[in-house]
Amino acid sequence: MAGMGVMQVPDHTTEVTAAGIARLAGVGRAAVSNWRRRYEHFPRPVGGTETSPTFSLAEIERWLRDQGKLAEVPPRERLWQLIESDPAGQSAALTALGEQYLGHGAGTPGGGGPPDTPLARAAARAAAGSDPAEAYEFALGRYTDGAAARLTLTPPETADLMAALAGPAHSVLDPACGAGGLLAAARRGPAAPPTELYGQDADPVLARLGALRLALRGSATVQVRDGDSLLADAFPHLTVDAVLCHPPFNERHWGHGELTYDARWEYGLPARAESELAWVQHALARLRPGGTAVLLMPPAAASRRTGRRVRAALLRRGALRAVIALPAGAAPPHSLPLHLWVLRKPDGTTAPDPRLLVVDTATTHRPAGGRAGLDWPGLRRTILDAWQEFRRAGDIGPVPGTRRALPVIDLLDDEVDLAPARHLPPPTEATGTAALAAVQEELRGTLRRTASLAAAVHPDEGSGTAPGAHWSTVTIGELIRAGALELHTHSAAGEPPPATRAGDVLVPLLLDGSATHVVTDAGAGEPPDRRLSLLRPDTAALDPWFLAGFLRGTANTRQASSYASSATRVDVRRLKVPRLPLETQRRYGRGFRDLAAFEDALQHAADLGRQLVQGTVDGLTEGTLPPGD
Repeated sequence: MAGMGVMQVPDHTTEVTAAGIARLAGVGRAAVSNWRRRYEHFPRPVGGTETSPTFSLAEIERWLRDQGKLAEVPPRERLWQLIESDPAGQSAALTALGEQYLGHGAGTPGGGGPPDTPLARAAARAAAGSDPAEAYEFALGRYTDGAAARLTLTPPETADLMAALAGPAHSVLDPACGAGGLLAAARRGPAAPPTELYGQDADPVLARLGALRLALRGSATVQVRDGDSLLADAFPHLTVDAVLCHPPFNERHWGHGELTYDARWEYGLPARAESELAWVQHALARLRPGGTAVLLMPPAAASRRTGRRVRAALLRRGALRAVIALPAGAAPPHSLPLHLWVLRKPDGTTAPDPRLLVVDTATTHRPAGGRAGLDWPGLRRTILDAWQEFRRAGDIGPVPGTRRALPVIDLLDDEVDLAPARHLPPPTEATGTAALAAVQEELRGTLRRTASLAAAVHPDEGSGTAPGAHWSTVTIGELIRAGALELHTHSAAGEPPPATRAGDVLVPLLLDGSATHVVTDAGAGEPPDRRLSLLRPDTAALDPWFLAGFLRGTANTRQASSYASSATRVDVRRLKVPRLPLETQRRYGRGFRDLAAFEDALQHAADLGRQLVQGTVDGLTEGTLPPGD
């Protein structure tokens, strides 16, 4: 949305660029150029340049309204439009907004009454009828989305998982807090929220924005400082119940030379290439005895030879309790299956036979049907069930390919390799002759099914040209206002939508390869991922399969998308469907349902094929299958 282009000028009028006009009307920029050529009464430019003119926002809104072209802009969207084009910069505008909400409430910014500026009025409207913290979270989320290319953000699902692993805590520290995502996750956990939140970040802008975000939620003491926690620790004497941290990876200049004799290196001086192990020891140094730290780590930190001595010391002292491999995509860099390390500050008690929990979810918990994203409910259950059982008993029953408790003594070799996959044999049933024969038979049946489904989808050669060019369309926003649809999304504070029901339609908010789809009986019962919007149609007016099919169209998603940042977002309210009678909708719906079944069958066949190939390879290499002729 960086192209919205609203700006404040000295005479207190607000100007808007052509890109901004397009967004107000819910059209492309080409449509705005066409209006300027076709309509003599289109407002004249009031500023800018010949190639990039600007127009009076008031005149443009009046013209669009008169022409019936003014799209509804939600109050929070209008607030963001003004923030992103503030002459002082987005971060300065966000800081001012947070201080306004924090110190004076939504309606009384500044030292006295509300200043008569578009930004102040938009801030008041965005917070009207809700917690101002929600409006601030929304704007901060848009800011971080737009800056995603230069920021390393912890996705909310991963942050929530880390907070759950840490457990209830009175005080929490994040020494590389960014905009406060992990501390916010600790605060919204299911247990009693912490009363003390501490953070530090090398980026002073993010530290300030994170402090405002947390302070707006109230009920906790919040202290956030700027500066590098390794080189300039702002809390050198602090001890807390829990530390959550997503440290910077692969930092070569983290202070190896300057901090050689630092007291924090209780487990050994980290090598110059092991900055992550410096963060691990910093976290342990800030824990009270018995406290828990959860750090997001690159997978190489579990096996690099330069870190083996520190890893061995962490194991011998009982400080490292679990190494959990996440699937790729759980956090940036999204191409890597990152690890979670769970640590405990030694309190003088040691188990007679200390063990390390290893969990591997790196290749599991993908949703069925070939859709992008992760199965977060299943992923959380697998990890938290294993951790909670291990924490209670100090041991756990092994599950081949998924989890195991390893005696520490078995890990203290020349490598001290802690990568979970290297210590978890594959499920034995996957390589047995009977199991592979069953997979092969299921694959044959699935391939027959895909052929049948493909044959059932064919053009009607006698019908001529389809009538799409003549359709009258209606936007999702209009259907919502008419009561034909309900729209549910995650709130800015992380509150999920209701649990899904059969017939709901899930629409991706980002163009990341995932597709709009209908919830079936088998997939119902869980709230959707926060990257999805939930549409609940009134089936007396809208067929769910018709709705999902047309919302998935390439042209539809393109016209409703913003390409102004690295994260291409879809404005669900701007998506369109044709106005068709219900019976016609159902005819289209049956076609879309058949296509979805074909797509799912193809994906299932691909999964079975990979399982058959890998199982056969494993059976041959492990000696459980004889070589074929």
